[in-house]
Amino acid sequence: MAKITVTVIKADIGSIGGHTRPSQELLDSVKGFVDDAKNSGMIIDRYVGYAGDDIHIVMSHTKGVNNSEIHKMAWDAFSNSVTVAKNQGLYGAGQDLLADSFSGNVKGMGPGVAEMEFEERHNEAFAVFAADKTEPGAFNYPLFTMFCDIKSNTGLLINPSLAKGVVFTVMDVMKNRVVDLETWLQVPEIAAILMYPGRYVVESVKTKTGEPIVSATTDRLHNIKGTYVGKDDPAMIVRLQKTFPATEEACYAFKDAHFVAGNTRGSHHMTLMPVTINTTATSYFCNPLVSALLFSIHDGKFTGPIDGFEGPNWDVVRKRAAEKSEGLRTQGFIHPATLIPEELEYNEGYKDIMGRIEKLFKQR
Repeated sequence: MAKITVTVIKADIGSIGGHTRPSQELLDSVKGFVDDAKNSGMIIDRYVGYAGDDIHIVMSHTKGVNNSEIHKMAWDAFSNSVTVAKNQGLYGAGQDLLADSFSGNVKGMGPGVAEMEFEERHNEAFAVFAADKTEPGAFNYPLFTMFCDIKSNTGLLINPSLAKGVVFTVMDVMKNRVVDLETWLQVPEIAAILMYPGRYVVESVKTKTGEPIVSATTDRLHNIKGTYVGKDDPAMIVRLQKTFPATEEACYAFKDAHFVAGNTRGSHHMTLMPVTINTTATSYFCNPLVSALLFSIHDGKFTGPIDGFEGPNWDVVRKRAAEKSEGLRTQGFIHPATLIPEELEYNEGYKDIMGRIEKLFKQR
């Protein structure tokens, strides 16, 4: 069989009562377009779900990455469904669709894209991690934990493939350039560059023989549009088991509920809370969230997803995430609770105030 491509394309095209979750009618509209693509033979299989206010389309096909036909189908599914969002008065209808028409590839047009092509193993498994109310660099910490932190992941010692090391491709999202860094010799370099997730974002991870393990979205909507239109809400694909991280190792990397940029108005640091599949964004200051969808795939056909963050252990993590967020959020507007001015998203009011103050300064 030809190589299989797994593609995840996500976008916020409208939600109920603010930035919460898409309506069922909106989801059904997107699903209808994707189902037509499956029925026509364009794609092999598909799953459509949501994380907070973002809809994600997960699909398998044999057309390779960056395929114009696949990307246009997803663009059409989103853009043609905006009418439903507008007719229902949904908030932010079409907000992630930043172009007037499709131009060959959805990258740089608003929707986030993660995809990889590979030869299926006999028991191929992968996860899709879908986040909301945060930025692409939110995955820097768990990916470092997954592939560089032996204390957290003993698999890095006992898995022969991972013990040989991997290659991180990291994007400088401010200058649209990438760098390849290898474990184990360049772990300090990897740590240094991942230290600032607002600028440096993991795009992919591969074995040293070139096998894809991770593909993540990297687009920053602010950089595309030139003004804030919402958080970037990243997603990523991670292949699991055998020569790759075990399912438990990949999911465990999120157990610390680390601090990320996000929150209401994209203004604060709060925890990235692991939540169950198809969770509505919380109205409690929009605590950033991430869900884990676990799939098996054979001949391009999906079994699943099942929920990677379901169960009592993850309930404990969610409680800890809420407590950590509350601890920092009670600091209100004082940094480091808030982002630095350059990273504030809705910052027109702040700039206006600082502009007035600037005129009052006196030289000493």
